Amino acid sequence: MADDKDKISLAGRIKDKLVAKKERDAAEQRHITGEHADPERRRLPPGQRLVEKWPVLDLGITPNVPREAFTLDVAGEIENPISWTWKDLMAQPQARMTSDIHCVTSWSRYDNHWEGVSAQHLLSVVRPKPEARHVLFVSHDNYTTNVPFERFNDDDVLLAHSWEGKPLDREHGGPLRIILPKLYLWKSAKWVKRIVIMARDMPGYWEVRGYHNVGDPWEEERYSER
Repeated sequence: MADDKDKISLAGRIKDKLVAKKERDAAEQRHITGEHADPERRRLPPGQRLVEKWPVLDLGITPNVPREAFTLDVAGEIENPISWTWKDLMAQPQARMTSDIHCVTSWSRYDNHWEGVSAQHLLSVVRPKPEARHVLFVSHDNYTTNVPFERFNDDDVLLAHSWEGKPLDREHGGPLRIILPKLYLWKSAKWVKRIVIMARDMPGYWEVRGYHNVGDPWEEERYSER
């Protein structure tokens, strides 16, 4: 019992340090170059550097979600709320996509190969109401992040369960994560369990801690405007 308490205490301290550092980055506007770029002409966003390996970044918690216990709930301003099991998810049309990813901490990785269910297919199933303007993702570690509805309803957005031909591992958000290639990676929630389609915006975990509400890498929308 003491060991379990020690582990929980250590995880809490690690999380606190990570959050404090990220908040300092936002306050100091770290990595900001002041540049703007056209993604059609410039593949690497301003202030980014290329990496080959996919770094692992989280809040010190790595949820373990067995596929047999997995559910994905979609609710809010929709005509058809759903609660998919893993079997339900895999019964949907599967999409394969290749995209780059860009982390707000300034690294980018090109040509990631994903497999999963497209956001546009999901939306065709749940049938958003005309009031739908925003989307909130909720993860198994209670992380949240928000995006404008039109950013989710894009043809390159994926609910990804596989990367480079293998099931997505826990460290990178498995069994299921969101991939929004046109936004910084913190918007692509890991371990997603719930998607809420909303009429009103609801800023998420990092958005209330100084990070930008949209997060477009080519506009360098890393942090909230001062």
